[in-house]
This record gives sequence, structure tokens and C-alpha cells, in this order.
Amino acid sequence: MASLLEKVSTLISANLHALVDAALKANSLAVIDQYIRDVENNLDSLTDAAATVGGQVKTLKRKYDEYMKAAADLDRNIDIFLKEGKEELAAAAQAKYNSTMRLAETYKEQYERQQNEYQKLLDAKLKLEAKLTTIKQERDEAQALLELAQSKEITVKAIRSLDDLAGSGDADVARIAESIRARLDKASAAGEMLATRLDKQMDEVLERREIDAQLAARKAKLGLP
Repeated sequence: MASLLEKVSTLISANLHALVDAALKANSLAVIDQYIRDVENNLDSLTDAAATVGGQVKTLKRKYDEYMKAAADLDRNIDIFLKEGKEELAAAAQAKYNSTMRLAETYKEQYERQQNEYQKLLDAKLKLEAKLTTIKQERDEAQALLELAQSKEITVKAIRSLDDLAGSGDADVARIAESIRARLDKASAAGEMLATRLDKQMDEVLERREIDAQLAARKAKLGLP
């Protein structure tokens, strides 16, 4: 279980901005896609582990409650035996009470330990799910940026070809080239508008993160959960 939590901790602490930057520089989303696969695989493992440990917690708690109930019954019987002068029965009941309480304490310790482990798994699962949601959103934005960059590269190549046509000396060919160039300029402008919107969205996300961090700090200062 410790190794699973260590893997999850590594994924949670991953720098998503660095992953996106690496993907953009390599002109490929492969590094982000691999991270997403790793997160999804570990989420499946976390879910299974949490279900297993959660079941153990319920079993241990039930056993603890059963032994505590048995101990309470024995405690009452001891008093009854003493009142009736049945010393031997009281002594036997006391011995059984002692062993029952020891077992109850053992189950209590195991229950509390597993409960703590269960909570760690749930917390890790929640954090990893949030990380997965964020990186999927950033992947979509990175893909849009890559497509925009590829479109601009095609536009540049086309304009260079048109420059060759425009200088051919044929007036009709030059007019056609100029018309196509105007259409390409329009498409390029539209792409720049898209890029501006994406930049704005990314700024809003970053600003929201900063606000969330500030609110978290305030809550911690006020002692709020």
C-alpha cells in the first residue's frame, strides 16, 4: 500500500505546466497522454485498494463492537455473581472479561490503524482526480495551440509559394495570388483571435488558482476546515 501511495504522491506533485511546456516544445502531446494514462491506472488501483481497506475497517469495527458488547454483558454478570455470593463464577467471568477486553483493544487498534490508512487512500484519490481533471483541460488547450501553430506553418509555406507566383510576371496569376493571400491573412487573423482567447482562458485558470490558494490560507488562519 505504501508503494501505491508513493506513486500517487509523485503524480500529484507533478508540475503540469512543465508537462504542457514539454509537449508544446516537442510539438507532441505524447508526454501529457502518458501522464494521463499513469493517473488513470493509479486511480483504478486506488479505488480497488480503498474498497479493500474500507471493507477491512467495517469488519474490524464490527468485531470491536461485538467484543465490547460481550465485555459489557460479562461485567454485569460479575456483579450479579458477587451479589449472589458465587465467587467461583465471578472469578471465571472476570477472567473471561479480561481476555475479552484484550481482544477488543486489539481490534480497536487495528480498526483505528486501518481507518487512518483508508482516509489516506480517499484523500489521495480525491487529489488525483482533481489533478486528472486539470491536466485533461490543459491537454485540450495545448492541442488547440499546436493545431494553431501547425495552421500558421501551412500559411507561411503557402504565402512563400504565392510570393513566387506573384513575381512570375503574369498579371492574372499575380491577381489570383493576391486574392489567395488575402484569404490566408484572414484565416491567420482568425487564428490569432483564437490564440488570444486561449491565453485569456489560461490566465483566468491561473488567477482562479491563486484565489483558491489565498482562500485556503485564510481558512487555515481562521482554523476553518
